[in-house]
Amino acid sequence: MADHSAHFEKALRDAPVIAILRGIRPDEAVSAGESLFEAGIRIIEVPLNSPDPFSSIACLVKRLGNKAVIGAGTVRRTDEVQTLARIGAGLVLSPHCDPELIRSTVSAGMVSVPGILTPTEAFAALDAGAHALKLFPMEVMGIAGARALKAVLPKDTRMIAVGGVSEANARSYFEAGLHGIGIGSALYKPGGDVVDLRSRAGAFMQAIR
Repeated sequence: MADHSAHFEKALRDAPVIAILRGIRPDEAVSAGESLFEAGIRIIEVPLNSPDPFSSIACLVKRLGNKAVIGAGTVRRTDEVQTLARIGAGLVLSPHCDPELIRSTVSAGMVSVPGILTPTEAFAALDAGAHALKLFPMEVMGIAGARALKAVLPKDTRMIAVGGVSEANARSYFEAGLHGIGIGSALYKPGGDVVDLRSRAGAFMQAIR
C-alpha cells in the first residue's frame, strides 16, 4: 500500500496549497493538473459533485500520481471512499466531520481531511484518525476563531483553511499559524483556460511566499 500520508505531509510542507477543481471534466483534468504542477502546486482535489469525477481523478492519478497528491473532495459516503481507493487516489476531503467516513478512509490507506467548524467536530475527527483538519467555511470561522481552536488542539494538528480564500488574504492564514489553504473558485472556474489557471496558481504561490 502506498504511503499516502508521508507523500501528503511532504507536499503540504513544500507547497501548502490544495487546488480545488470543482466542476472540471475528464477531458480537461490532465491539462489542468499539469498547469497546476508547473506552477508549483502538489495537492489537487476534484470534488465529487463535478461531472464524472472518478474519471477525472483516475486520469490525474495516472498522469501525476507519482509526483502529486491526487484526491477527491465533497466525499460523503464510504462506498465513494472504496471507489477512490480502487482508482489510486491518495486523499479524501469532506465538508463535514463523519467519524465512520474518516475511519474508512484511514483503513483504505488514504489521507483523511474532514471539514470541521467547532472544537467538538475537531476532536471527534482527530479521535477517528484524521490526518489534518479542514477549517470550513473559513470565512465563517475567521482568523480569531482559528487561533482559538489552534490553542486547544494537539500541537501537531495540521489545519487547512478552506472557503473564501483569495490571493489577497492567503498569507494571513499562515501568519495565524495554519498549515495550508484550499483554493476553489478564486483559482479555477469550469471551462477556464489552462494558461490562465497556471497564472492564477503562480500568483497564489507567490503571495504565500
